[in-house]
Amino acid sequence: MGAQLRVYKRRIRSVTATKKITKAMEMIAASRIVKAQRKVAASTPYATELTRAVTAVATGSNTKHPLTTEADTPTRAAVLLITSDRGLAGGYSSNAIKQADRLTERLRGEGKEVDTYIVGRKGVAYYGFRERKVTESWTGFSDSPSYADAKTVAAPLIAAVQQDTAQGGVDELHIVFTEFVSMMTQTPVDNRMLPLSLSEAAETSGTKGEILPLFDFEPSAEDVLDALLPRYVESRVYNALLQAAASEHAARRRAMKSATDNAGELINSLSRLANAARQAEITQEISEIVGGASALADATAGSDK
Repeated sequence: MGAQLRVYKRRIRSVTATKKITKAMEMIAASRIVKAQRKVAASTPYATELTRAVTAVATGSNTKHPLTTEADTPTRAAVLLITSDRGLAGGYSSNAIKQADRLTERLRGEGKEVDTYIVGRKGVAYYGFRERKVTESWTGFSDSPSYADAKTVAAPLIAAVQQDTAQGGVDELHIVFTEFVSMMTQTPVDNRMLPLSLSEAAETSGTKGEILPLFDFEPSAEDVLDALLPRYVESRVYNALLQAAASEHAARRRAMKSATDNAGELINSLSRLANAARQAEITQEISEIVGGASALADATAGSDK
């Protein structure tokens, strides 16, 4: 019985140590969510105004450009998947990967080849384990991305869009990330970045139904769009990275809170079992003492006769 009590006490100490770790991780994730939300809010006005500028140029000219013009028969698409570098975030990365798999199947069903670009070790490990081809990948900044990271990710995507499909270029550019809705809700989404849908762009930038002013373009509308293309892609990638980072922290906070609560319940259950074992041990000791005293009394009474 004493051995069983020692086992319970050892398990209680182990679970208590784990609870302290998960609680600390929960608090760290909660503090980082606020910073990530501020970065998302700060990046939104720039992205909105840039989309407004692209919409104005596209509607004010008849120039065919990869930024706004769809190919007659698109044959190749690029998909950027954003996952996390670290685990302990529940189903955050797996949900984004599933969303990317659904998008890839849909694009292949439309007869398009798919080039996959991945951010985050979890996505890289998933594709590597299944021996799936990855065009390019980046790791090390999923929980705290900077604009420089966004430019690094966007550079090969922009190059692929500007190339001809016969030389390895793409007709479409899609991005899969987890959108931060609230502290409790994070939704995996897939958006088409290029070519830009003017109706969606107008709705996003708040210019839907608005009469845009006429512009003169120097040196030409095509040159203006060439200058706006990298800025547009970089801003969209940066905003998606920030949204994904906030979602990652929220998912990790929720997962660590659940782990902390479960650890507390397990400690309570083990404590009850330990108390029951201790009580049984005390009862057994008392029974042995009473039995010994009774035997001694019987022996003494027999000797007196």
